[in-house]
Amino acid sequence: MNNAARGSKTLDNRQGDAAIRIDGLTKTYAGGKQALKGIDLTVPAGSVFGLLGPNGAGKSTLINILAGLVIKTSGKVDIWGWDQDRNPRQSRASIGVMPQELNLDPFFTPRDALEVQAGLYGVPKAQRRSDEILEMVGLTDKAGAYARTLSGGMRRRLLLAKALVHSPQVLVLDEPTAGVDIELRQMLWQNVRRLNKDRGMTIILTTHYLEEAEEMCDEIAIINHGQKVAQDSTVNLLGRLDARTMVINPETAPDTLPDAPGIDAEERPDGSLALTYRSTRTSAQDVLNAVQAADIRIRDLRTEEPDLEDVFLALTRSTAT
Repeated sequence: MNNAARGSKTLDNRQGDAAIRIDGLTKTYAGGKQALKGIDLTVPAGSVFGLLGPNGAGKSTLINILAGLVIKTSGKVDIWGWDQDRNPRQSRASIGVMPQELNLDPFFTPRDALEVQAGLYGVPKAQRRSDEILEMVGLTDKAGAYARTLSGGMRRRLLLAKALVHSPQVLVLDEPTAGVDIELRQMLWQNVRRLNKDRGMTIILTTHYLEEAEEMCDEIAIINHGQKVAQDSTVNLLGRLDARTMVINPETAPDTLPDAPGIDAEERPDGSLALTYRSTRTSAQDVLNAVQAADIRIRDLRTEEPDLEDVFLALTRSTAT
């Protein structure tokens, strides 16, 4: 199937606006280990979608099933409207995966690697964009060098390039910035934003850097112990925790800390006071009243909102076994 044929495929009515739809996905390995336990997951088309979870949660198994590298035990997987069981070739052609592992042939040049990859996907020579892709990932000057001579960061750039040779509608980035330098990280995110905005490519991101997911992702799913424990927009996920912290810098060191129901007070090393409370039970005015009752004069104050790490820890702890 050439690029034109792939690009002409539109989402059918069952798929709707989903780039990927997963229903009841399970995977049990030999020996009885159950990696996925009935995952239901919908990835909106055109989104930057975060797939998060602790080590061993089942993320890699799920991604390998999407990539066609692992055979599922049961369930249904549609990629860009193609049923993975009935249309394995088309569903595979609709997705590109940048893996964690640096699985490159050391004796291929970057240009050779892209040409071979394009050939495996049946991309006609006239439609290949090897040099264009190499330029996008910053490897033009290394196009003729053997892969074994590339630095670790350059090899990661080549992995991204290989995932793009067949112009997939969905791009999966599996821990793409693990152990890379700031320059490569910025280059990667710049390319991700460009692919998403200019080409409408759906991006699925797994990462242990939660601040990246918070900044990059429109929607996030969190899995733990092979089960989905949450899926929502990033904004709504952050709103699930009602914990707030009011940080006060007092005029002078207080003799006693504020003490009132629903408020946890602690003094930080820098001398500020952190007053944590739940906004659904305690108002900011209640906190200020407790500060006044402790005879503390405020020099300045600020509030701290929960971040994605707080949400992640709360949800994964609640499903721990």
